[in-house]
Amino acid sequence: MARLADYFIVVGYDHEKPAGPGEGLGKIIQRFPQQDWDDTPFPQGIELFCQPGGWHLSRERKQPTFFVVVLTDIDSDRHYCSCLTFYEAEINLQGTKKEEIEGEEVSGLIQPAEVFAPKSLVLVSRLDYPEIFRACLGLIYTVYVDSLSVSLESLIANLCACLVPAAGGSQKLFSLGAGDRQLIQTPLHDSLPVTGTSVALLFQQLGIQNVLNLFCAVLTENKVLFHSASFQRLSDACRALESLMFPLKYSYPYIPILPAQLLEVLSSPTPFIIGVHSIFKTDVHELLDVIIADLDGGTIKIPECIHLSSLPEPLLHQTQAALSLILHPDLEVADHAFPPPRTALSHSKMLDKEVRAVFLRLFAQLFQGYRSCLQLIRIHAEPVIHFHKTAFLGQRGLVENDFLTKVLNGMAFAGFVSERGPPYRACDLFDELVAFEVERIKVEENNPLKMIKHIRELAEQLFKNENPNPHMAFQKVPRPTEGSHLRVHILPFPKINEARVQELIEENLAKNQNAPPATRVEKKCVVPAGPPVVSIMDKVVTVFNSAQRLEVVRNCISFIFENKTLETEKTLPAALRALKGKAARQCLTDELGLHVQQNRAILDHQQFDYIIRMMNCTLQDCSSLEEYNIAAALLPLTSAFYRKLAPGVSQFAYTCVQDHPIWTNQQFWETTFYNAVQEQVRSLYLSAKEDNHIPRVKQKDKLPDGQYQEKTAMDLAAEQLRLWPTLSKSTQQELVQHEESTVFSQAIHFANLMVNLLVPLDTSKNKLLRASAPGDWESGSNSIVTNSIAGSVAESYDTESGFEDSENSDVANSVVRFIARFIDKVCTESGVTQDHIRSLHCMIPGIVAMHIETLEAVHRESRRLPPIQKPKILRPALLPGEEIVCEGLRVLLDPDGREEATGGLLGGPQLLPAEGALFLTTYRILFRGTPHDQLVGEQTVVRSFPIASITKEKKITMQNQLQQNMQEGLQITSASFQLIKVAFDEEVSPEVVDIFKKQLMKFRYPQSIFSTFAFAAGQTTPQIILPKQKEKNTSFRTFSKTIVKGAKKAGKMTIGRQYLLKKRTGTIIEERVNRPGCNEEDDISVSDDSELPTSATLKASEKSTMEQLVEKACFRDYQRLGLGTISGNSSRSKPEYFRVTASNRLYSLCRSYPGLLVIPQAVQDSSLPRVARCYRHNRLPVVCWKNSRSGTLLLRSGGFHGKGVVGLFKSQNSPQAVSTSSLESSSSIEQEKYLQALLTAVIVHQKLRGNSTLTVRPTLALSPVIM
Repeated sequence: MARLADYFIVVGYDHEKPAGPGEGLGKIIQRFPQQDWDDTPFPQGIELFCQPGGWHLSRERKQPTFFVVVLTDIDSDRHYCSCLTFYEAEINLQGTKKEEIEGEEVSGLIQPAEVFAPKSLVLVSRLDYPEIFRACLGLIYTVYVDSLSVSLESLIANLCACLVPAAGGSQKLFSLGAGDRQLIQTPLHDSLPVTGTSVALLFQQLGIQNVLNLFCAVLTENKVLFHSASFQRLSDACRALESLMFPLKYSYPYIPILPAQLLEVLSSPTPFIIGVHSIFKTDVHELLDVIIADLDGGTIKIPECIHLSSLPEPLLHQTQAALSLILHPDLEVADHAFPPPRTALSHSKMLDKEVRAVFLRLFAQLFQGYRSCLQLIRIHAEPVIHFHKTAFLGQRGLVENDFLTKVLNGMAFAGFVSERGPPYRACDLFDELVAFEVERIKVEENNPLKMIKHIRELAEQLFKNENPNPHMAFQKVPRPTEGSHLRVHILPFPKINEARVQELIEENLAKNQNAPPATRVEKKCVVPAGPPVVSIMDKVVTVFNSAQRLEVVRNCISFIFENKTLETEKTLPAALRALKGKAARQCLTDELGLHVQQNRAILDHQQFDYIIRMMNCTLQDCSSLEEYNIAAALLPLTSAFYRKLAPGVSQFAYTCVQDHPIWTNQQFWETTFYNAVQEQVRSLYLSAKEDNHIPRVKQKDKLPDGQYQEKTAMDLAAEQLRLWPTLSKSTQQELVQHEESTVFSQAIHFANLMVNLLVPLDTSKNKLLRASAPGDWESGSNSIVTNSIAGSVAESYDTESGFEDSENSDVANSVVRFIARFIDKVCTESGVTQDHIRSLHCMIPGIVAMHIETLEAVHRESRRLPPIQKPKILRPALLPGEEIVCEGLRVLLDPDGREEATGGLLGGPQLLPAEGALFLTTYRILFRGTPHDQLVGEQTVVRSFPIASITKEKKITMQNQLQQNMQEGLQITSASFQLIKVAFDEEVSPEVVDIFKKQLMKFRYPQSIFSTFAFAAGQTTPQIILPKQKEKNTSFRTFSKTIVKGAKKAGKMTIGRQYLLKKRTGTIIEERVNRPGCNEEDDISVSDDSELPTSATLKASEKSTMEQLVEKACFRDYQRLGLGTISGNSSRSKPEYFRVTASNRLYSLCRSYPGLLVIPQAVQDSSLPRVARCYRHNRLPVVCWKNSRSGTLLLRSGGFHGKGVVGLFKSQNSPQAVSTSSLESSSSIEQEKYLQALLTAVIVHQKLRGNSTLTVRPTLALSPVIM
């Protein structure tokens, strides 16, 4: 049993606190009971909601009004406040009116009142019975206004002490003691909303399309605002819109009537459903992100900034048609020559339920098969269930539908999963409909008669839920006399005897002590699973993978494991093309799994390369379309296949498949983790059954055809939930600990898997984690999880890192943070204890450190593997007068969409992708290569177009179709409708690509028209010599050494300050220009040796780079400050103790330093890399500024490199400890020499300047400053 009314309140006009001119405030005059109930606190701010339009005095006595206000407390419990407002004469203001009348005789008659103040009788309840509350408040008002011989104290006491049954279809007759007889009927299921006629009224006010727009707006979490001249219409409209959401529940602010003092709530950033009076419509129309519905005018206003997602087809059309059949039954026969007799509409209450039945059918179709996508994480003590959104969207064929995606990501659906996810609970109409009636709904789509019949059947069930006993007892409630509110002399509402009311309430409660509790025991049952998820569209989709293509994949895998290299090479291109389809990808994972089960995980190098290529091809298209199943199936295989590189060194497949964004997708790891936990929980209870010697047959469900189906995790969970109340406390605690340990062990396992996939083989590359957006961790999740533990662990790991290399430390930190956040989220949702979570966070840094240490040996040994045999670069045939400017860069020409080149619908050989080289000539950009498919034969692929026709070139990241990994690429578009889309080979460095692009733009936009091929054909063009391209798996340090060697071979060269191209008599000549104020001694030279070079000529490969460096403002600053030049000259009159070096022109020495550096004259460029190795980020000490007056020098550098604890252990235990120590000692010697040379140059420089303030001491401590 539950209280019918929690509080009865009398609220009146407050004369002591006027709010402003023409406005007033309300105050609570009396409340009953005077003390708060223990289970229901007194609602605050009730005086504001009694008069939503404000407290105003009136010149006339108005009709009494009634409306219901909904208040929500901090626990999200709703309180229904029924307000009956009437007006009574304001005695305090009548005397002033009489004194104003002058010259009139004062008679003994009482003058009629001229000022009236509102007063409200408020009934607060947790139950939603608006008509009962209207009758109760109306009865109290009738006793007062008609002066009936009934005590108001007894009426209020009976009202506050009245107990009504909980939901379940029961009814109760009661009386307040004023000759009334009232009946309360409780609904059969309290989960089904009670609407009366509000839904039908909403459609009558706004129409079908407008209500559907509001329905979609609420489901996609937009702000909805109603305004009307009637407060009760606002309450009904909000109630109707919320009830249409069933089985979802609205979890955002819900305020059917918003007072004038709280209009600022409309600026809230959260979604809401709010109603305001029409007198404020001019204020609310200024809101830019709110959908406004005018109930009186029948219109809605959707701002331009809101993109309103609509229902997916064909559900939208079907819903509109069904609503039209119900609300406009004559529309279908309106054009008939002999229409049937007019069809009578159902009465308003049944029409209301028919409209709701249409939306109930809609949700059954929308959520069809949702239970097959539930992931069970915990059973005890409370079920924890996760919903696999990507699987549901993919199987429904609605991945690209933003409406359903927004619904699944909303808070309403999160509540739906937590409430309806458990497999053992009380069921209602929706559970039966979504489990058994979806097929019937599909069949009835094209049969309006059957559809109407089903809708009416559902409407009858909804009507019966609100009216379980159709033969209702006669109700009798006295009403006030007609026109009683217009009487001239009405006494004010009397003051209630509070002590008497409290005494009567206690007496009535004492009589009802033996009443049953308010909570009703619901009848629980196993929730029917229903059919699996099917596509919402019935279209026949072309099957991409035929059985023949699946057979190609199987044969290719068999050839790989049988070491049939020739057959593998023939079938591999076809197998890679077949892997574009989902069925073939699933086939690949199944076949590879069979070979792992046969203990054939150890592969030779050739087999390993083939398997890696197929895995990469499978993973390149993995996304939400695949529901993450393919990547999840490949996850254990990446740790199963490996090859031996050296004794004790093995390379696993996960080191070669890390370049895919799927591994940095939080939803993928969450979904895979929950699937694994569900399977482990299922195995836990299955093994428990076996331990209890339960026959195996009982663990299966017998099917009609005699076969047996193993019980799912949900079936086992339903059985466990049913048995839970019968278990002892110790058994319950034991089950909880077993489940928690299962989740904890899976968390450890997944932490290791994530380390394998997230830590790159080369720790200098960390593209995935650096590219992933930080907001990805909050997307796609409805839970709020604290990251305090993860943040503290990651922070401590940053400060106490044991890695000596800053790049390794960055990789380790990012991986630790990534995994720590994942562990924090899934373990908190899964109910893992805080002690276990802390132990996991402490464990993660150690796992990462050990894994990085292991990968160092793997990376070192993998670099020693012989390079992959690549086809020979074919030289192109040139036109007369055409010359090659830039030698060919090894690239892969990717298909551009033309079918004739890919063996598509037109047939023919598979010409693309093709391996070859990209050349740049004086006239065109040209590709020449051979098709990768060996079955094509010895054909040559050539693609070219003139440089002058290039319209756009951009740097892209694309999939290398051969190696199946992500590569940097270039896409060049031509005005001749041609496209070159290439992926650069791994041996082509980014620096070489940048030089190629600069030369391309130089010839595309020449300084003079006479530099174009048409005028300059036949003239000698300097060829661009690119830096030596690195071999496979070479490090950046090796590449920088190669550049230094190339620079040494180039010799000692000098260039002038500036070169200009000028046109003289039709020829192009080179002219040296001296700037004003500069003499001949300002030549710029490059020297890598200690001896000063003489002037020479730069090669074309260095010329453009040096020109750019010389023209930079930093070099001009160096010269202005007198910090030396790039080359020395024997004719110089002043000795230079500092010089400008260009050893960092390609930023190979230090990425954060400029291309030109000022160093001591005695230091050779060849020693700079060894000196830079001793400083963080290679920022060695260099001169950056000099005071022109005092000659004081300012130097900058990075901090000294220090070893951490882990680095010390690594260096001691490493087999290369001897070589490493010798290298470090060499670097230390070079560092000492460099510092000594720097100190000497500074001292000599100061002496030459004549500065006597410098004090030279034997020891000088340099404090590095990071700038």
